[in-house]
Amino acid sequence: QGSALAIAVCKAGALGSLPCAMSSAETVREEVARIRAATALTFNLNFFCHRPPAADPQREARWRALLAPYFREYGLEPSAIPEGPARLPFDADAAALVEALRPPVVSFHFGLPAPELLARVKATGAKVISSATTVAEARWLEAHGVDAIVAQGIEAGGHRGMFLTDDPTTQIGTFALVPQVVRAVRVPVIAAGGIADADAVAAALALGAAGVQVGTAYLLCPEATTGAVHRKALASE
Repeated sequence: QGSALAIAVCKAGALGSLPCAMSSAETVREEVARIRAATALTFNLNFFCHRPPAADPQREARWRALLAPYFREYGLEPSAIPEGPARLPFDADAAALVEALRPPVVSFHFGLPAPELLARVKATGAKVISSATTVAEARWLEAHGVDAIVAQGIEAGGHRGMFLTDDPTTQIGTFALVPQVVRAVRVPVIAAGGIADADAVAAALALGAAGVQVGTAYLLCPEATTGAVHRKALASE
C-alpha cells in the first residue's frame, strides 16, 4: 500500500504503516513527505530483514515448463511477463534513509538487521518493532532490543515472518501464540492474524496484548490499492 492508506489509518486513530521493502529510496521519501503534509500523527516505516534467495535458473525453467499449458491457453508470452520489484533487505542505504527521514516508528519482518544497522536506527530515536511467530523468536527479539513485538499467528495474511526456523509445524494460531508470548517477554505484545472486528480486538486484549495489527480488513477501503478482481472476490460470499 501507499501513503493514502497510511494517512487514513493515522487519522482514524491507529498507527499507519508504509511498506518500504519494494520501494526505492526516492519513493519512500516522497511518500513520507505526503504523510507529513497530511498529518502530524505518528507513523511507521516497515522493512524486511530476509536473506534474498540465490537465483536458480534450473528451478525457474521447471516452473515455466509447469505453467506452459496455461500460457498457451490464455495466449500469454512468458518472456513478456514483467518481473515484480525485488523485495530488498534492510541495508546501509536503508539505514541512511531512516537517519534522514527520522520516522517515529520502524518495524522489521524476518528478524532484525545487523547490530550496527539496528544501532543506527535506534540512534534516531525511533521505536523499533519486529514480528515473531514463536515464543523463541519473541525472546530473541527482546534480547536484541526491540521496543515491542508483533505476535504473528498462523492466520496472518501477510508474509510468514519466520526467522529462527523454517519448520511450518512450529506455527500456531494467534490466540494460542499471544498469551504465550505475553508471558515470555516484558515488552508490549501486538497481536496479528485473523483480527478484523471489535470482538477479535477485545479477545486479543483480554489475552494480554497491548494492541493489535490489522491488515486484511483494510483491503476494501477506498484508500487501498486493491485491484478490482480482488475487491470483487472479497465482497462475495
